[in-house]
Amino acid sequence: MKTRFFLLLSLFILLISKVAAQNKSVSISGHIIDKTSKTNVPFVNIVLKNAKTETITSGVISDENGRFTFSNITSGNYILEISSVGFKPKKQSLFVGTLSDFLDLSKIGIEEDINTLAEVVVTAQAENQTSKMEKKIFSVADNITQSGGSVLQSMQNLPGVTVQDGKVQLRGNDKVMVLIDGKQTALTGFGNQSGLDNIPASAIEKIEIINNPSAKFDANGNAGIINIVYKKNKQEGFNGKAGISSGYGSLWERKANLPQMTPQYQITPKINPSLSLNYRKNKVNTYLQADYLYTETLNKNEFVTRTYDDGTIIKQQTKRNRDTHFTTLKAGIDWNYSEANTFSFSGLFGTEKIIDHGQEPFFNEDLSQRLRLWEFLEDELKTTVMISGSYQHKFEEAGRKLNAGINYTYHREDEKYFFDNILPNFTGRDAFKLLSDEKVVDINVDYIQPLKYGRFETGLKFRNREIPTNMQFFPGVNSPLDSDAGGWATYKEIIPAVYGNYIYENNKIEAEIGLRLEYVHLIYDVNPNHPTYKSDGYDYAKPFPNMQFAYKINDKNKLTAFYNRRVDRPSEVDIRIFPKYDDAEIIKVGNPALRPQFTDAFELGYKTNFSKSYFTASIYHRIVDGTITRIASTAPDSNLIYAVFQNAGKSASTGLEMIFSTETASWYSFNLNGNIYQNRIDAFTVTNLYPVPVVYHADQQKMISGNAKWNNTFTFSKTLTGQLSALYLAPDIIPQGKIKSRFSVDAGIKKTVQKGKGEIFLNASDLFNTLVIKKEIQGSNFSYNSDDYLETQVIRFGCSYKF
Repeated sequence: MKTRFFLLLSLFILLISKVAAQNKSVSISGHIIDKTSKTNVPFVNIVLKNAKTETITSGVISDENGRFTFSNITSGNYILEISSVGFKPKKQSLFVGTLSDFLDLSKIGIEEDINTLAEVVVTAQAENQTSKMEKKIFSVADNITQSGGSVLQSMQNLPGVTVQDGKVQLRGNDKVMVLIDGKQTALTGFGNQSGLDNIPASAIEKIEIINNPSAKFDANGNAGIINIVYKKNKQEGFNGKAGISSGYGSLWERKANLPQMTPQYQITPKINPSLSLNYRKNKVNTYLQADYLYTETLNKNEFVTRTYDDGTIIKQQTKRNRDTHFTTLKAGIDWNYSEANTFSFSGLFGTEKIIDHGQEPFFNEDLSQRLRLWEFLEDELKTTVMISGSYQHKFEEAGRKLNAGINYTYHREDEKYFFDNILPNFTGRDAFKLLSDEKVVDINVDYIQPLKYGRFETGLKFRNREIPTNMQFFPGVNSPLDSDAGGWATYKEIIPAVYGNYIYENNKIEAEIGLRLEYVHLIYDVNPNHPTYKSDGYDYAKPFPNMQFAYKINDKNKLTAFYNRRVDRPSEVDIRIFPKYDDAEIIKVGNPALRPQFTDAFELGYKTNFSKSYFTASIYHRIVDGTITRIASTAPDSNLIYAVFQNAGKSASTGLEMIFSTETASWYSFNLNGNIYQNRIDAFTVTNLYPVPVVYHADQQKMISGNAKWNNTFTFSKTLTGQLSALYLAPDIIPQGKIKSRFSVDAGIKKTVQKGKGEIFLNASDLFNTLVIKKEIQGSNFSYNSDDYLETQVIRFGCSYKF
């Protein structure tokens, strides 16, 4: 049945696939010299002709230094003709591709004539989705079904992207590096991704997805890179955009509480005002993006049944009513000091205030006896400040650039938990406080040298990162907290790296080969009084190569091949030594002995373009060494479960991803994305040290899984557009178990008013309230099943106005 399903889906996609053809806009520049004397030849006539029709596409005259530039040239084959009084005419063939922003023909010498072709700038047409060999670009404004939501919600309808446990996945893998404006930040995490569900989509211009990153990107993140690009206008004068959206979630109770609990959140309000301002005059451009997001959510509503080998059965529910205030301010200035030199300065300030009101009751099998009630209040404040400065120098040859930048990030995590531990014969009151101050400095230098058939890139990066953390426990009567496991710990990381990339393109071949050399020195200093863990760390100096190759069969069909090697370094949270008690009896702990996992990724692809359509198919294979995952175990004579991060040996993933998009009529278009893969985790044995050493062994696990998305767009009129999106996620393996299938439908409608300056929208996520997270976990002497009926259905409405 699995094989038949695989073949039928593949055939279905092949039959109906299509992708919008893209028109690339290109600028070409060059330098004409006398072939004999090597001197500049000024005021030369240069004409660019279409190679097939020999019609003139564009013409320019070189300046007094013999330099010239063509602008707005689409990709294709051309003939360059050069003529000047006193010099012999010269012709030269030219191919303009899509990979390089600039083509540099460098110096062109002729006998008593000058010939130059240097630089190409490629500007993608503003479409809902564009792509180059290395990335796909999606406009957030066109995702109507998730307008007014968060960045995380906006991503879940994108082809190749899924969301699980609050994290975005590419091809079923959550080891994704998330960037903001091309930089790693504390808002989205320097290691594990975080905070995406609290960044308003209203602040975002576009999202870029890179499945096979080149060597110029940090080597972290084996699944790929997602770059979130904030809005920044560059129009002359004063302009901006203001908007407000609101909504309600948890419209009804999906599953009733266990006995003796306070109510779940219902009809939870949301509000998101946003403001974007821009002022550009002469050489200076200033901008401000301000967003506020307030949400009440039923963040967790998980029902768990734990079964132990001795016959004990415990039923529990974790209910978390959450209030979130998230504020971001991003401002900056771009100063074009001269034609060759540009300075940019920006600052970002963000605060995230989270209040959780939670309850966690524990019952016997038939719910006749409450064994414990764990009530908690979490008060957490996260503050982020980021300051960036950059400099760009444009050399005389068009497209030749030197970029330098420095980025400083400060991130404070101030977290307080208050617990009431209510048992049949007593009540204890416990608390803990966590304070963490993260400070990161990134310095980078990048150089681009355009070539006649591509470009060369090189650069260096240096990172210094330090995170001192302090945990204080305040135990009450008969406290279950391990107060001895508190104290301090300090995470220190230094990463210097250098890279080089060579990109080549002609009318048949696209190729890139690159190498990144990275050295990592990490020290994790631990309070010497900690009962289990000691100071630890690691060093490595390794190469991370990447290769990309494409063969253009013709103008509409292309074959591609990719290889890269990447790493996933444990984040500070992964190795944090302090037990986390947001679940009283399934306790999460880090592991300072955790090591990076390394991944080799291979991919073969095919892409075809035809009228208003495209189709892509990719076969990929990833091999992971040192797989990072949580392993759950129990201590002797205890029903408490401890989930500890471990390196679980080797794993692999092999899959087929297909995307097609088509406009079947002027009023209807759709895209369909299917991803089928097999995940495999090899047999492994690890030892969980906390709270006491426990050996755990797992046999090999493997399962065929996948997902499918169907996004439909309806153009009812020039000003009225609707969308309907459906998502299916097949069962998949997770460490020690599996997650069951999930399904949801989203819908939205958008109306343009005020001659295109205003927009009004209405949408609903998980329209039929079908999205439930169900898991099965098997430990060494226990198992548990969980069903999480968290808030997934939300109705939103809002408006915006450009001025």
